[in-house]
Amino acid sequence: MSNKHIPEIMAPAGDGNAFLAAVAAGADAVYVGLKHFSARMQAQNFSISELARLASLGRDRGTKTYVAMNTLVKPQDVESAGRLIDRLQKNVKPFALIVQDLAMLTLARQAGFTGELHLSTLANVTHPAGLEIAKKLGANRVVLPRELNLDEVKLMAEACPKDLDLEIFVHGALCHCVSGRCYWSSYLGGKSGLRGRCVQPCRRLYTQGKDKPERLFSCSDLSLDVLTKPLLSMNRVTAWKIEGRKKGPHYVYYTVKAYQMLRDNPQDGQAKKTAMELLDQALGRPSSHALFLPQRPFQPVQPKEETSSGRLIGEIKRDQKKLFFEPREQLETGDLVRVGYEDQPGHRTIPIRRRVPKRGRMDIPFSKQHTGPALPTGTKVFLVDRREPELMKRIKELEKELDFFPAPEPKESTFTPTWPKAAPRSRTRTRSEAVTLYRQPSKGKIWDRAAYWLERSIVGKVPSKIASRAQWWLPPVIWPDEDKKYRSVIKEAVRKGVREFVLNAPWQAAYFEDRKNVTIIAGPFCNIANKFALDVLRDLGFSGAIISPELPLEDLQALAQNPPLPLGFVVKGMWPFGISRFLADTVPFDEAVKSPMHEVAFVRKYGQNNWIFPGWELDLTKETRTLEKLGFKTFVTMLEPWPRNVPRPNRTSEFNWRLKLL
Repeated sequence: MSNKHIPEIMAPAGDGNAFLAAVAAGADAVYVGLKHFSARMQAQNFSISELARLASLGRDRGTKTYVAMNTLVKPQDVESAGRLIDRLQKNVKPFALIVQDLAMLTLARQAGFTGELHLSTLANVTHPAGLEIAKKLGANRVVLPRELNLDEVKLMAEACPKDLDLEIFVHGALCHCVSGRCYWSSYLGGKSGLRGRCVQPCRRLYTQGKDKPERLFSCSDLSLDVLTKPLLSMNRVTAWKIEGRKKGPHYVYYTVKAYQMLRDNPQDGQAKKTAMELLDQALGRPSSHALFLPQRPFQPVQPKEETSSGRLIGEIKRDQKKLFFEPREQLETGDLVRVGYEDQPGHRTIPIRRRVPKRGRMDIPFSKQHTGPALPTGTKVFLVDRREPELMKRIKELEKELDFFPAPEPKESTFTPTWPKAAPRSRTRTRSEAVTLYRQPSKGKIWDRAAYWLERSIVGKVPSKIASRAQWWLPPVIWPDEDKKYRSVIKEAVRKGVREFVLNAPWQAAYFEDRKNVTIIAGPFCNIANKFALDVLRDLGFSGAIISPELPLEDLQALAQNPPLPLGFVVKGMWPFGISRFLADTVPFDEAVKSPMHEVAFVRKYGQNNWIFPGWELDLTKETRTLEKLGFKTFVTMLEPWPRNVPRPNRTSEFNWRLKLL
């Protein structure tokens, strides 16, 4: 191994015990979240003072601390985000920040942050050309999407510019939708995944026709395990990341140990076997290699198989009025078991108070908090965390060591951001315009300004006179093997007279660096939510931004006050729940599926992406006048052909217009 690069093993930690378990296991780095601006707000997360002590212990033991501040930054959050970065720099001195929002890159520089800046997978840097833009904006590392296969990781590594590193997920939960392209939880109730509040609607039971409910969108976990070996030859892939900031110390310890073995002993068959045994003990969901092997991709959504977190250890039985189960393995004092699935009414997590032998009896204690119906017999019981005496002993020893690292005297922040300049006011009054976005060329008369999704087949069909006046929208996700295709289609469109493109990721600006005669607009999938992000786009050459309809009115009002770029908004049409590379074989395209709340959805494939649409469209057209008064100039309708087998709804959605985005 001496002549090969050694990627670091990155462990998750959602609380102090998990952090200490990572240190005990010898993790090279631990990534954590704070009480704010973390994309895993359901984790316990850390205070500044607690993290300062743990980070000091980590430094002493050779373990770096990364802090995930990887949420969308709302307009009112900018100053508090900057002050938090300032406090981190003064009190914790983390090795790196992991960020999603472009504003964080600017705020970190202004606050004097001296560590590295890593772009989260939520930033959605999915194609090789985008890596140059990431470096240009000051990023030191890009976290790759979990959907990439081995060949695509190689393409990203080969294209990676000097002084930029790549990080890859090797183990942990898979979201059904591409990171940064999921609005499902938000569309159904204002709990945004981009803000760390996702309620995981993809894990629920869904129904097709008269079939019984199944978990049609619930993914098994990712486990690259023995397939990590070829990553050792990719020098630009400098970190192997383990997902799981909501997991306990047991999971953290065993997964770190397993991937250390796989990294350090790639030729040792016995080490591989031991590593697999350790991963089996880690209590994650059932796992797969997902799409990682290009010649043998595995669909990680298997509706008939188990995808609940934890290991199945029994089922509820009833003895007169008492509920109990007989565990399939011995349970230790301090173990945690969950009775029922996470979305099952009445599910509970129960600590084990005393050792229960294999096939012994464990009575379910009565709970005053549980007032719903009794759990039925046959309800599954899962072991979700362990408390092995040996591991807990090591954690206790490290807790004693923490006494040598007292919390520093808290240093408060007086940071005030330097706000970006507003866009220069036009001397002539500019009229607002309505834009209609089509999938196919319209056969009738077009009253609004036309826009089309940029595909070679559509560019060829639209007459030059119409094409040159239209907007052309790039897709929200471009995969590594599509880079050349889109460069070529853009060239063809420009030859046809096209002059305005809407980019749905900031990194797509790489396609236009040598095209000074075209206008580029940031599309709604760029997830822009504050003036600092708009300012970064302006520096990249963008001339305007169309804001995502996920933002509520109160955020739009703040964003529209002296913005650095002219603004547009999606007011009507088919906004997706999310965009995915995964889909269960049993889910047909353009057919209705229903949630437990009878919410209808359907799936449609475009290129390599599966678009999951709600069965009712967005309609904020009655708010257009309000938006015009705020200064918005462009109003977009996203058309989508309605599927024949999906019933027409009698309702529309206002998305989060009247809500407060958490």
